[in-house]
Amino acid sequence: MTARRRPLGLPVWVFLPALVGGAFVVLPLLSMLTRIEWGRFGALVTSPSSVAALGLSLRTSLLSTALCVLFGVPMAVVLARAQFRGQALARALVLLPLVLPPVVGGIALLYTFGRRGLLGHTFEVLGVHVAFTTTAVVLAQTFVALPFLVVSLEGALRTGGTRYEDVAATLGARPTTVFLRVTLPLVLPGLASGAVLAFARSLGEFGATITFAGSLQGVTRTLPLEIYLQRETDPQAAVALSLVLVVVATVVVTLTRRSRTVL
Repeated sequence: MTARRRPLGLPVWVFLPALVGGAFVVLPLLSMLTRIEWGRFGALVTSPSSVAALGLSLRTSLLSTALCVLFGVPMAVVLARAQFRGQALARALVLLPLVLPPVVGGIALLYTFGRRGLLGHTFEVLGVHVAFTTTAVVLAQTFVALPFLVVSLEGALRTGGTRYEDVAATLGARPTTVFLRVTLPLVLPGLASGAVLAFARSLGEFGATITFAGSLQGVTRTLPLEIYLQRETDPQAAVALSLVLVVVATVVVTLTRRSRTVL
């Protein structure tokens, strides 16, 4: 009889840096909890400006996530399945917002859609205003969040391979049918993961938003901008709103992880 192979265990030393890294993430959040005046918490997070900022953040993040799905899915499919010249450059350009400072993205959007921008000048002639409006918030969030969906979905497409799509095509299915009935269902977990990453990134967006959209209460002042402004005038309100943002992001990530497990 052959001896059963024992599973390889982790080196003991691996746990020490893992614990240090975990503490580095958790301790700042716990420290924030110790600074909250819980007696004022309800009043702080339900003030008119706070409610307006949270509502605006949720609405614009949902819209930007929808745009990320609308444009990001075809982008990821092209990068994962097509072969063309300059593909590496195209991928680098798509992922560029991941490494750019958000304020640089805001400046780029301003010079594209601002009143004197590349496209914004034409929009102004037509009576369409983009910069410093709620639309600008959505565009800024989409700009910084789109690569997260593309990266997640492209990875899922490459991992899944093309064998099922090849079989469907061999059986006579049209490309659109293969895409809708085979490709998308196979990568739904990756799509869900990418969408939640895009939503979370949109929810926390600050730099591109304040540069391109400004900070007008009820119009462009999202929750991160409200936190930044409250930090100077009422630190307790800033901490309370920060906790709200952490809780919302945690709930979204947790629900998505559960849905991904079910899928």
